[in-house]
Amino acid sequence: MNRRNLLKSGLACGSALLLPKTLFANPLISRDTQRPATPSGLQTGDVLHDRAMVWCRSDRTARLWLEWDTDGSFRQPQKIRGPWALPENDYITRLDLHGLPANQQIHLRLSYRDADLNHLISEPLLGQFRTPSLQTRNIRFVWSGDTAGQGYGINPDWGGMRIYETMRQQQPDFFVHSGDTIYADGPIEETVTPGEGGVWKNIVTPEVSKVAETLHEYRGRYRYNLMDDNVRRFNAEVPQIWQWDDHEVTNNWSDSKQLDDRYQVKSVELLQARATRAFLDYAPMRHFDDRESERVYRYLPCGPLLDRFIVDMRSYRGPNGTNLQTTLDDDSAFMGRTQIAWLLAGLKASKATWKAVFADMPIGLQVPDGKTAEGVARWEAIANGDNGAPKGRELEMAMLLKAIKDAGIKNVVWFTADVHYTAAHHYQPDKAAFQDFEPFWEFVSGPLNAGSFGPNAPDNTFGLQVVYQKAPENQNTSPLAGYQFFGQVDIDADDRSMTVRLKDVAGTTLFTQQLQPL
Repeated sequence: MNRRNLLKSGLACGSALLLPKTLFANPLISRDTQRPATPSGLQTGDVLHDRAMVWCRSDRTARLWLEWDTDGSFRQPQKIRGPWALPENDYITRLDLHGLPANQQIHLRLSYRDADLNHLISEPLLGQFRTPSLQTRNIRFVWSGDTAGQGYGINPDWGGMRIYETMRQQQPDFFVHSGDTIYADGPIEETVTPGEGGVWKNIVTPEVSKVAETLHEYRGRYRYNLMDDNVRRFNAEVPQIWQWDDHEVTNNWSDSKQLDDRYQVKSVELLQARATRAFLDYAPMRHFDDRESERVYRYLPCGPLLDRFIVDMRSYRGPNGTNLQTTLDDDSAFMGRTQIAWLLAGLKASKATWKAVFADMPIGLQVPDGKTAEGVARWEAIANGDNGAPKGRELEMAMLLKAIKDAGIKNVVWFTADVHYTAAHHYQPDKAAFQDFEPFWEFVSGPLNAGSFGPNAPDNTFGLQVVYQKAPENQNTSPLAGYQFFGQVDIDADDRSMTVRLKDVAGTTLFTQQLQPL
């Protein structure tokens, strides 16, 4: 840092305060080991045309100081005094930057000042992101899910979580993590011997060596992922949009979940409480007010070409069961009436060309969850394998799809992950048991760094047609086998077309589908 420049007065951003002139009045200590550290890097998230969430973490009690500028040389930075990093928050700081210019590259420089020895300043962290435009411009984003699952964590011999570097090289405007941001229920051991051969070697920490039960262990799962160089580099350059699914708590959790013998804590609700706190701590998302302090579903506009609807298919569902109810009630709910009403209202109000719905589970794939005590199939997602008229959770989806048709809403595209392979699905009413909806696309991708599975059987209630899919021949193949996937979407400013590409860990395009707006 240039000491003279940092002593200059700066304008406040939003409600933030000006940097005091005494911030760097004392020289920095020369021994880096004594200075505050930033072991988890920085993240930005939920970026809008005039604001962005900035997330960072210290290793001790310290004050965050932040500068931002549209010039990477920081000639005239805005200087902000941020919040304290405190042990009860795992030394995390979060700052909602306001008053940003639209359609601009924003450069960040962050430091922490030690609370006890205030002449100790951390090395600066640098980051950047671009705010959406209020005018029409090209948009590129990537999405995927499933990080550090099935015991496949950070393998330095393989180059770490390599897919994050591949995604960074695509220079996307933002990234959507479609759930399973951690695998709290999957212990990570030093070595794994995959069925396809070879040896997978993991970095291991105490928090990931067992199933997560305490708040510290849940937080430790997020800290672990942020140890990877690829992840931290990606986070510093690509804005995040996080949603969650089941593994943030435990596999396939719902009110009917029975915990196995690995758990000393036997209350799923207690695990959920701790897991939710850890997710909200580490996700670079904008929190809602006290009335909905744990809400994850949200709307993020992205200019005239794109509106983003991030849904939550986990928090409001009824218990996993046979999924064959004939009436829509609390037991057959999936997203819940309130969220469905919110989504439909947002789609109706949208003036953007494309309406992207980011879901944590696919609509028409059969995702089993064992069997009931009576030996009847139990289901984790929407589909129930019945292939007939909507039942159970399908009732809610049928109601939504019909309402979208009746309202004349066009250009709704679904993006999801969860099943650990990649696919392109076209839902066609003329081939469906339930036909009162307009055709639409759903694209599936993942995993990012986890075991690969699939393909799952399609359900015919909504006429799912598999246009493309790629999955391993054997279940739970390691990342060594190459079945790690992400999706890339490009929206063209001239003709407003949307081009979806399904890609692998090497960046190879496996499938391309161009969509023209209606």
